[in-house]
Amino acid sequence: MDKNEISFNNLPNAVAHLIGEVAEIKQLVEKTHLPTVSPKRVPIGIDDACKLIGKAKSTVYALVRKRLIPCYKNGKKLYFFEDELLAWIENGRKKTVEEIARDATDFVNGKRRANARY
Repeated sequence: MDKNEISFNNLPNAVAHLIGEVAEIKQLVEKTHLPTVSPKRVPIGIDDACKLIGKAKSTVYALVRKRLIPCYKNGKKLYFFEDELLAWIENGRKKTVEEIARDATDFVNGKRRANARY
């Protein structure tokens, strides 16, 4: 079907043609179903880790020595994974003043409810 043939009068034919094309594409995709490939985790070195977390190399070495940062050692080399470093950063999140106030209010209200039961 040529794109110049589409008009209001032959719109049902154009839609039927498109439905047929989509069905053909669907069949091709189902026939050539490729296995999903999971992306491999690629380790990064100390320099890339420093750039990622914004710390000096000496600071990262100190964190490794204190076992405060996720890392891997093979021989004399240190390796890190980006996702683990980002999760480590997220775990260090500080609460905002509003979140602390809300938690305090929730805690006090919970205590009041608990005391009201007895």
